[in-house]
Amino acid sequence: MLTGIAMSKIIIVGGVAAGASTAARLRRLDENTEIIMIERGEDISFANCGLPYYIGGAIKKRSRLLVQTPYSMYERFNIDVRTLSEVRRIDKENKIIEITDLPHNETYQESYDYLVLCPGAQPVVPPVPGINDKDNVFSVRNIPDSDRIKMYIEQMEVNQAAVLGGGFIGMEMVEILAQKGIEITLIEAGPQIINALDEEMAIIVNDYLQNQEVDIILNDRAVALEGSNRVEQIVLASGKTIATDMVILGTGVKPEVWLAEEAGLTLGSTGGILVNEYLQTSDPFIYAAGDAIQIKDFVSGEDGLVPLAGPANRQGWIVANNIAGRRIRYSGSQGTGIIKIMAMTAAFTGKNEKQLQKIGREYLACHIHPNSHAVYYPGASMMTIKLLFTPGEGKVLGAQIVGYDGVDKRIDVLATAIRAGFTVFDLQELELAYAPPYSSAKDPVNMAAYAAGNMVNKDVTVIPWTEVDDKVADGSYLIDVRTRKETEKGMANGAHNIPVDEMRTRLDEIPKDREILVYCQVGLRSYIASRILRQNGFDVKNISGGYESYKFYEKLTRR
Repeated sequence: MLTGIAMSKIIIVGGVAAGASTAARLRRLDENTEIIMIERGEDISFANCGLPYYIGGAIKKRSRLLVQTPYSMYERFNIDVRTLSEVRRIDKENKIIEITDLPHNETYQESYDYLVLCPGAQPVVPPVPGINDKDNVFSVRNIPDSDRIKMYIEQMEVNQAAVLGGGFIGMEMVEILAQKGIEITLIEAGPQIINALDEEMAIIVNDYLQNQEVDIILNDRAVALEGSNRVEQIVLASGKTIATDMVILGTGVKPEVWLAEEAGLTLGSTGGILVNEYLQTSDPFIYAAGDAIQIKDFVSGEDGLVPLAGPANRQGWIVANNIAGRRIRYSGSQGTGIIKIMAMTAAFTGKNEKQLQKIGREYLACHIHPNSHAVYYPGASMMTIKLLFTPGEGKVLGAQIVGYDGVDKRIDVLATAIRAGFTVFDLQELELAYAPPYSSAKDPVNMAAYAAGNMVNKDVTVIPWTEVDDKVADGSYLIDVRTRKETEKGMANGAHNIPVDEMRTRLDEIPKDREILVYCQVGLRSYIASRILRQNGFDVKNISGGYESYKFYEKLTRR
């Protein structure tokens, strides 16, 4: 039985992750409370993260996207589910909602003891002429949206497609369209794709997609979609035009808050529904969860919006517990995410460098390029890890990984570390599973931690490639410590080649009155060179990420 305030009726507005999670947990806690779910769409609980893969055919059966149906929710949990119904008004004072049965356009009222708002987020539709009145412009929010896209591709001759926006939905749809042999143009208004990554990490994905013949346009935006009934070409702010047979909107989402706003509930600074640590709104009898609420960032304590399924499920579970009298605080979200982009994977957790700079948080950053497993075992591939941490104690603030294999398990370790308040020295201590097909004796997480620990302990001073050109222009001496054979494939501008194994015998070639900058392929040998030079009286700095990072830095500077 519920141990909280006596009640008889709980209404949940919205299904999918937060709403369905709230309903199921409430029923597990109390068998007798009346629970009603109101859902505007056809489906109450579906795998919205799986929608692109249904469009692409990886998920063959539409029914596999349905986590729960109204019938199964009733059979298992005895919950009254009303789909194709929209809550149009909340009367807080009398604890009544107004519901419209959409197929019949009939409106009726229901009273409640507690109300839970889970309206989710809605796609951002830019105010571009032609975007709302063309048959071949699509959003990807629910299963009917996916049905329309899938049917259009199957029935129409689609040779070219344009994706507006380089976020999660945009990236996933690029993969799906490419699998179908469609020529793709990705248009991103900002300076990079996947804004959750820092620029030097996003450029790795950018480069990969371009190698897969995806045309990527950055720092430009659509200003008109031209055509009669269908879009035939997109006009960009730059004046460039893009011919297309269909347009996918991946321009982001925003919290759907009109119902809460009209009810007089307080909204936060981000535009989301303001909730307290127990996920109550400004009305103590109304809770909210999911993509529509403003949450606290776990790392920084800032207000934010995190439209992700994991946090939404957790919030729904917490709301149910709190209504039941089991007081549980929501500790915030660190924004852990992962995305598959053809053969590549990009993942992130915690704060990125841009965010840390914005809030004025002091930090250090290191880049490493380890292999996914032991290099002598077939199939190893390189990944790039960026770790962000405090300079004093080395507390982990954030991480980003881009690679092909094993990215998911490393980001999960780092996400757990952030939640646990670990330092980079704690990461060094982690005993992670090792066998040659799966990892190395020093896991990539351990390796990143050792590199970071050297920085915290001031055994090495590390600088990014963004500082190198100016330093060389001011007189710093740049050394490439790779082998001569490696340098034949390219060197950084202005570099002198002194292989690390020859360093001790060639110290007289290195000027003692100048700052020395060293790099190798990925950072390990240059660390060794840095230690040799420092102990011989040189002022030396190691360049983060080595030549692997330089290749992408060079591409950034050429853009």
